[in-house]
Amino acid sequence: MPILPPRLDDRSFDDLLEDLLNRIPAHTPEWTNPRLGDPGRTLLELFAWLGDALLYRVNLIPERQRLVFLKLLGQGLRPARPAGGIVSLAFAQASELAAVTLAAGARIKAPVPFETLAETTLLPVAAEAWYKQPLGDADAARMEAVIAGLQKVHRIDGAAKGYLATALFEGGQAASGEGVDVFAQSADRALWLALMAPVAPRPEQQPATNTAARAALGGGDSGATAMLSVGVVPAIAAPALFEEVGQRARVAVLWEVVTRGADGVNADYLTVEPLPGEANDTTAGLTRPGVLRLPMPDESLIWAPLNDVGENPRAGVGDNPPRLDDPEKAARLIGWLRLRPKPGSGVASLKLAWVGINAVAVDQRTTLEGRVLGVSTGAADQLFQLPAGSVDADSLQVQVEEPGRGYQPWARVDDLAAISADAVVAREAAAFELDAEAGTLRFGDGVRGRVPERQMRIRLAYGRFGGGRAGNLPAASLAEVSSARLVGAPRALPAIKVAQPLATEGGEDAETLARAEQRIPSTLRHRERAVTADDYRRLSLEVPGTDVARVEVMPRFKPRERRFGVPGVVSVMVLPARPFGKAPNPRPDRPFIERVHAHLSVRTPLATELYVIGCEYVPLGVSVGVTIRDGFGREAVLFELREALRRLLWPLPPHGPGASGWPLGRSVRERELEVEVSRVAGVAEVGGINLFERADVDGAGQWRLLTRNTADGTQTLRLAAWQLPELLSVVAVDNPAGTGGAPGDLSAVPNPFADDTAVAVPVVPEVC
Repeated sequence: MPILPPRLDDRSFDDLLEDLLNRIPAHTPEWTNPRLGDPGRTLLELFAWLGDALLYRVNLIPERQRLVFLKLLGQGLRPARPAGGIVSLAFAQASELAAVTLAAGARIKAPVPFETLAETTLLPVAAEAWYKQPLGDADAARMEAVIAGLQKVHRIDGAAKGYLATALFEGGQAASGEGVDVFAQSADRALWLALMAPVAPRPEQQPATNTAARAALGGGDSGATAMLSVGVVPAIAAPALFEEVGQRARVAVLWEVVTRGADGVNADYLTVEPLPGEANDTTAGLTRPGVLRLPMPDESLIWAPLNDVGENPRAGVGDNPPRLDDPEKAARLIGWLRLRPKPGSGVASLKLAWVGINAVAVDQRTTLEGRVLGVSTGAADQLFQLPAGSVDADSLQVQVEEPGRGYQPWARVDDLAAISADAVVAREAAAFELDAEAGTLRFGDGVRGRVPERQMRIRLAYGRFGGGRAGNLPAASLAEVSSARLVGAPRALPAIKVAQPLATEGGEDAETLARAEQRIPSTLRHRERAVTADDYRRLSLEVPGTDVARVEVMPRFKPRERRFGVPGVVSVMVLPARPFGKAPNPRPDRPFIERVHAHLSVRTPLATELYVIGCEYVPLGVSVGVTIRDGFGREAVLFELREALRRLLWPLPPHGPGASGWPLGRSVRERELEVEVSRVAGVAEVGGINLFERADVDGAGQWRLLTRNTADGTQTLRLAAWQLPELLSVVAVDNPAGTGGAPGDLSAVPNPFADDTAVAVPVVPEVC
């Protein structure tokens, strides 16, 4: 039987009143008629009402005690998580020709606070990405004579291969879809970054502007090495079906700066590599979005060949950079940066969504420092409130004033009661507990942690606060730097604009009390160990910063072999949250699966072989013929019919037959869809339903009508235990008075708005 909170007293108002009336003969026998309306009876009813209210409050004690017990377990609410992303900085005024270095914590003007995460050097240089796009076979054949002429112009002895100099990420915008494979799709397996100076006020001043920009790029007279911050966002698509997820190997590449060759015409190359340390390469070897800081050579070594073929016959030829035919861009060109595979590495592909310079990582937090939180009273278990909630525990620095020593740092511990088994060490420990979500500090009691001395101040030395879903902003939402601290020579902060090529993501609101009440008991049950199927399910739903909408646990299922009954194997299918109706069906990308796998792998038994997978979707098409009742709008009914089928077959809760998504491996039957269609308001009769599957004919997916069951004449799309249906096409037609059934060919359905005798007329929308 279920465990229910006990009611300390289950008597109601009627019970209390009846009990009082029963006591009248024993205590006041002279009161012989306690009827309704009698003043004495009214007093008894008043006392019964007061008693009922008191018992209601008493029965709330178990709920309060439960929350108190949960608090004693040390499982507080989880703080908000910040959204993050990569942005590119640039001077708002083209007259700025000196580099500036911004310290970490520069604030970005946005609907919610954002700050930079690392120091970055802003150079007065812009960059454009280019690659050498090879000609297709048809274009190469058509331009054979032109290529032969170019072979003579450029004095090429061997065979010539034509290409087009093609720009990437124009306007600083990220590539859509699966990105661009800068190695496989280029003629020389390389990505080129054209480094350009700002536009000079007058054309005759452009050479001087180029010289100043090149000096800043090379460090100038400062003697220090200039650091070029290159932001790289790999295009991360969904992993192959049931692909084994593990740590990805670093992509072996070379970053090279173009310098003048020995002959003064052809380009030579200087290799530049990020300085050692994770802070100088947050991309983990181009496997995730991040920033690389490349040390640039002296400006005397930075060079760009001429683009005028009349002056430079080798412009764009062979191993030289692409030739820029735009005179305005060519006039501003001061250097080239090349990215190519490391020789002998075997790297043949690199898909990128965006590349830019002067890049820096940002997140949705605010830095606060030097705030006095209060004065110690000398009592045990003192609480102090931080200036805000949802604090980043790793960044928090708290100081406590001590007599004759000033402010001294105190350490954060998870549990004051578990500081040390040595009583002396525990008593003298300068430590505090943190509730990150509420933003509160709790100090010791003199036995478990020191008590701050009376009249001594407690100060927040440094801390970062914030987070939430409000920080998940679309691209181009961040506009400018509002404030920053410059490193080096003091000067006024120049106006700096921000380019945001991709949406910020990862923001999550702080945990609610109701959600914590559901999570904490399960945490005590599995104790961060995945043993049962329910453990795997709950732990998958608790992955930080990952919005998991559905989890299916398949014991003894080995995905790559599509085989059940394999001992020691556990497969966990996860689907990300997505609003209903957004095509296609939700699919986890590789970072999503990696986060879930990393969270589960450290909690599984040693001998368990764990797989975290996405779902295999089976395409499904449906055609429906219905008769619509009088008084209902035709288009409104057909629209609601299509939506009803999508809700039924949607894989995420609260849709599906049981409000938990379409069951894994459950076949789609014609009769079930017919029942759902018949429930739509306005449908008088279902004339027929046809189910279609995708057939791969000559490499093109075409719809094919499912074979009907010979026993009852119905259609069924059968699914394996690891499959779900994906409704890709729904065609609904109105058959007046039952004149026909469902269309039998999805590819030949007539356009309901087409009329051979009608003239199409555009409708001007109303403007409010």
